Amino acid sequence: MSGLGARDIGHRVVVRHRIPGGLTDLIGVLQAGDPQILAVRHADGTVHEIPTADVTAAKTIPEMPLRPVDVDQLFLTAALGRPAAETAYVGHWLLRASAGWTGRGNSLLPAGDPGMPVPDALQQAIGFYTERNLPAQAQIRLGSPQDEQIRACGWVDARPEQSDVLVMHTTLDHVNATPAYDVQVADRPNDAWYAAAFDSPVPVVAPQVLEGAAKAVFASVSLDGQVVAVGRGSMTGHWLGVDAIRVCSGYRRRGLGTAIVQGLARWAGPHGGRRTYLEVLLENAAAMATYTRLGYREAYRYRYLTSR
Repeated sequence: MSGLGARDIGHRVVVRHRIPGGLTDLIGVLQAGDPQILAVRHADGTVHEIPTADVTAAKTIPEMPLRPVDVDQLFLTAALGRPAAETAYVGHWLLRASAGWTGRGNSLLPAGDPGMPVPDALQQAIGFYTERNLPAQAQIRLGSPQDEQIRACGWVDARPEQSDVLVMHTTLDHVNATPAYDVQVADRPNDAWYAAAFDSPVPVVAPQVLEGAAKAVFASVSLDGQVVAVGRGSMTGHWLGVDAIRVCSGYRRRGLGTAIVQGLARWAGPHGGRRTYLEVLLENAAAMATYTRLGYREAYRYRYLTSR
């Protein structure tokens, strides 16, 4: 007997069961449960089907505690998960340019030691962006030493009307439940993916940026004969980065965004994923509610500064 049933699907469980030569315990998320079989998804994404006749004990257990995250490392990891079209370095500081498309793709990432006084490093950054006819901007983790140092050099908020951007994180255990929709994951986005991802014509540089990571995939859900929800996942170390989530008008508030995140998490497990991050504007209440429900919690906030 298992003691688990349909009411426990999606919860973390431990199942003790017989194997040749003895007993073993399996910990994971219950994916399915009926009188004959328990299906449990391990943290690595593997689904184990256990005959209930072999189960000697089973119960739900608390979710894994969300351990503190190294925010300095995550700040850099998030940048590597979505590399810019062009990059250069000032010491460890990363200069990024992508023909003006997106703030992340066209800003200085001051992570680590610039190898010179901060004012001198900023002058080099200004020169880099001036050569490319781009405004000199820096993506700043709020409350970091670089935040204070760069502001002290006269840089100011580039987008005072916009709320903070939150970078949120959790473990794959929290988000790898079976999606309510059929999520397709591909190594390359097709035209239908791009059509769903953009209202307007796709920026020329966008494919280079979105497809430029060493390990990136593209998720989609199709309904009524068309792609109606998309998202992008990238692996950097054991981190799954989730971005470019978009649900087409007329299909929102149906759980499609949640399904995209879950589909990407299920892909990431077998590829070494253990934790996941994404970012969201603080003012986007609907997305914040969805991600919080999935178990994401704030790691840090960032804004953009610009030279005067």
